[in-house]
Amino acid sequence: MRSVSRLLPQLAGAVVLIALIGSLRVDRNGAWWAGLVLAVVAAGFLLTARYQLGESFSVSPQARRLVTHGIYSRIRNPLYVFSTLMIVWLVIAYQHLRFLLFPAVLATVQEIRARRESHVLERAFGDEYREYRKRTWF
Repeated sequence: MRSVSRLLPQLAGAVVLIALIGSLRVDRNGAWWAGLVLAVVAAGFLLTARYQLGESFSVSPQARRLVTHGIYSRIRNPLYVFSTLMIVWLVIAYQHLRFLLFPAVLATVQEIRARRESHVLERAFGDEYREYRKRTWF
């Protein structure tokens, strides 16, 4: 139950973000609705990944435990992948090139963070992490 209670602020943040973006003036056409569906599905996977990460979650790179179950059995950095997909909604919904800047910057920052985390995990878990990295994406 403790892990779930820690997710509540993040769930609230995702809902507020989606609601704020959704409240901006724009024609709610098929692309807008498709983007909304993408954002909601990505938020669901993001929160699931965060829950599965449990006590291993940290803002700075730390090697508490190597999480390899659930979503982490396929994707090494699902928090980064799904948060970027949530922001892609801006591009889809508002269909303006200026919004491409948000996911581009976010993806670049998260690539840098993923590399730092990878170095920390490789130092801590060695061959176990290298094998895990071979069988997972990003």
